[in-house]
Amino acid sequence: MSETSAADASPDTLTPVKPTASELLIVTGMSGAGRSTAANALEDHGWYVVENLPPQLLGTLSELVGHASAKIPKLAVVMDVRSKGLDADIRGALTQLAASGAEYRVLFLDSSDEVLIRRFEQGRRPHPLQAGGRISDGIAAERTLLAELKESATLVLDTSDFNVHGLATAITELFSEKGPVTLRLNIMSFGFKYGLPADANYVADVRFLPNPHWVPQLRPHTGLDPDVSDYVLVANGAQDFVDRYVHALEPVLSGYRRENKHYATIAVGCTGGKHRSVAIVEELGKRFAQQPRVTVTTSHRDLGRE
Repeated sequence: MSETSAADASPDTLTPVKPTASELLIVTGMSGAGRSTAANALEDHGWYVVENLPPQLLGTLSELVGHASAKIPKLAVVMDVRSKGLDADIRGALTQLAASGAEYRVLFLDSSDEVLIRRFEQGRRPHPLQAGGRISDGIAAERTLLAELKESATLVLDTSDFNVHGLATAITELFSEKGPVTLRLNIMSFGFKYGLPADANYVADVRFLPNPHWVPQLRPHTGLDPDVSDYVLVANGAQDFVDRYVHALEPVLSGYRRENKHYATIAVGCTGGKHRSVAIVEELGKRFAQQPRVTVTTSHRDLGRE
């Protein structure tokens, strides 16, 4: 894949880079992760979408886009494991595209095994690689098959927490005419006693702060309540932690922009995910929202479980 000038730009001058004449986007990923929804959203924003294309025809379509940029400026090719020989042929096709100097990106849609199983069960349909086994067997086989492709993808988007509308919104933000959102940052609170988040890029532990659980008048409330939030944020070390953590992650966010990584999750945990982590996440959300070219959302995985 051809390199863009974004790799050499400074964080202060970096802007989303899009090909000037035509654009080729390859959409692939796990079955059940939302390829059809992504394809529909792209179509809604003016992309010409081709589904289930054999990898051998990628080069031909790329030439078509290059020679008819006024008519087909944006082409999305959706490929899945039903495309015969995807594991081997896609690598050869991408190598040929890179050698020809074609501009292209690869969007890989992923989701947790638990969510994929639930989606297949709700749809009452088998996994395409399931054969005579279980849905989980098909998912495991597909993960092995697509591991290398995922590793080399331009953008990996985890759709575990998206419904149909949420995924369509994410695709809109990334690939509409307004240009891709440089970085979408999800900051999540959680409780360690319920386990670590599987999709977190970074995990912070704020159990060093005083626990409002042991203050009777604060115990029933959450970190979203001003009294609890004030209690947590004025505690010794709280503001110092927030300041230093934001500062420590600034070069990480700049690196993500340079490498065209568009989505990241920061998880902050306390014991139950009710008080300290919630208050800290909300504060971090305000701080990171001030960063250039960053869209921030906050979520609270375990709020309400107690």
